[in-house]
Amino acid sequence: MNTTLLYIIIGYAVLIAIVYFVQERFIFKPEKLNANFQYKYDVPFKELFFDVAPGVSINGLHFTVDKPLGLILYFHGNSRSIKGWAKYAKDFFRYQYDVVLVDYRGFGKSTGKRSEHEMLNDMQFVYDTLAVQYTEHHIIVYGRSLGSGFAAKIASDNKPRYLILDAPYFSFTKAIERFLPILPIRFLLRFHLRTDKWIKHVNCHTYILHGTKDWLIPISNSEKLQSLSPRKITLIRIHGGGHNNLPTFNEYHNFIRDILQY
Repeated sequence: MNTTLLYIIIGYAVLIAIVYFVQERFIFKPEKLNANFQYKYDVPFKELFFDVAPGVSINGLHFTVDKPLGLILYFHGNSRSIKGWAKYAKDFFRYQYDVVLVDYRGFGKSTGKRSEHEMLNDMQFVYDTLAVQYTEHHIIVYGRSLGSGFAAKIASDNKPRYLILDAPYFSFTKAIERFLPILPIRFLLRFHLRTDKWIKHVNCHTYILHGTKDWLIPISNSEKLQSLSPRKITLIRIHGGGHNNLPTFNEYHNFIRDILQY
């Protein structure tokens, strides 16, 4: 074996090790908040803490309206915290729905070590807690980007009224492989978040909103999801929409209005 080939093999092995051990830094981009941080909004809201297990607390925000028609449980993307994501609550409470947003472990004020199994359990705990206050028929589960995996899992294990996915991926593994094609990602990933698997077991109707110019998660992902269950899944194409700008399109708000008022 010549020296050049040996260096290539060693470098490849080092790259694999780096991706395996630090993958959370690539997948999750949390904004961490001090425990005494005070949320401030000019509409009625409550701060929530879901005490899942000793040392594990999931932080949430609950935006409330008088005589709500139901509840939107919102699972956000892979970055920031509910402090920033809360601005999207107005897209739902304007139609007389309460909104709850929660932070995953390590995001915002939420605590606990991340693993896929535990994070999914956290979200089920949140759903179970909220289902005591709201009947399932009046709960709508909304997942944005990375949150689509959590939303699909929760909807598959429960009976919400609707599932809404915003710019979802078909396969999280394949989404990562697009950026690291030379690595055996399927064997390295500790987070798989199988939207493609779980959505097959969702019994409520699913609405998918996706921009036609989304370069990060191309709309072909949503087209594949819809093909798994075309009678139960409606794909809404936002023409010209990218990955992070759907709320700037009137079509997005029109479809949200139509879904919530149906």
